[in-house]
Order: sequence, then C-alpha cells, then structure tokens
Amino acid sequence: MRRERDPLVLGRVIGDVVDGFTRSINLTVTYSDREVSNGVGLKPSQVVNQPRVDIGGHDLRVFHTLVMVDPDAPSPSDPNLREYLHWLVTDIPSTTGASFGQEVVCYESPRPSMGIHRIVFVLFRQLGRQTVYAPGWRQNFNTRDFAELYNLGSPVAAVYFNCQRESGSGRRRR
Repeated sequence: MRRERDPLVLGRVIGDVVDGFTRSINLTVTYSDREVSNGVGLKPSQVVNQPRVDIGGHDLRVFHTLVMVDPDAPSPSDPNLREYLHWLVTDIPSTTGASFGQEVVCYESPRPSMGIHRIVFVLFRQLGRQTVYAPGWRQNFNTRDFAELYNLGSPVAAVYFNCQRESGSGRRRR
C-alpha cells in the first residue's frame, strides 16, 4: 500500500504513536462480533469487555507483545496524558491469540469524555519469552520508548479504531 494512502498514516498513528513500519503478520481484533478495521467507529458500550485478538504467523516458538494505547487522552485537543495504556499482553505465541499470552497490565475499557479518540493496538515481536515487563503507570506511556527499552524493534502489525462518548449524554448541565 502506498504510504500516503496507508490508513495508519492518514489517522496519524504512524507519527503520533509509532514510526513507519512494514506489516509482516496478521493481527485481528474483534469486539463481540465486530472486527476492528482502521478508523472504524466503536462506542464505549461496545468495547467494555476485552477484545478477542488473533495473531498470525507460522512458528509457535516466536512470541509477541500487544500494546493498546489512547494517544488522545484526556482530549484530542490537549493530549497531555498521551499515551494512555489500556492493555498490555506479553509472551503471545504466533498462530494464537492474546488469551494465550501473559496479561501484565489488565484491560481497561476506553471511556473518552470529550472528542474522538484513536484507540491503537500495536503488535511487536519479542526477542524471547519473559523478556518484557509491565510499566509502573498507565498515563504518559510511550510506545516507542517501551519498544526501545525491551529491544522490540519496529511493530509487526497495528490497527486502530475511533471512540467517542455515547451520543445523548453530552447535554449541558445548568
């Protein structure tokens, strides 16, 4: 896919969260029966429970780390908590899914209070098993720094969706 048409570039995921990379593995994220595709809109009520995450590949001896972040926290106009870490799963064997890995930061569903937030899933290949550990915080997480700290290299896959406060709850209070 040409760079200027890449949805991760258009959605500023490449730039705000990760540097440019070439996808080398399949990553499928599904909430209930709704598969996440780049830029799709999902409501907070649709993402309350952690998604099913399936990872492609060919070798069960290869492990991956999945990072889920919100680069627009607390609001897209002032993302001073960028990036907010919603979920971190390590030691996921290729050809399986996140449920086969180690959840080191438990899933916290996105609940944006203002604006449209990008919720980004980034998948990295690990150098070995049990080589990635949980950070001590969720806010101001940095995917690039995290990848560098654990020698994860460039992402092997990424996907994002847009999420905003449910309609009908945005009225002003007097």
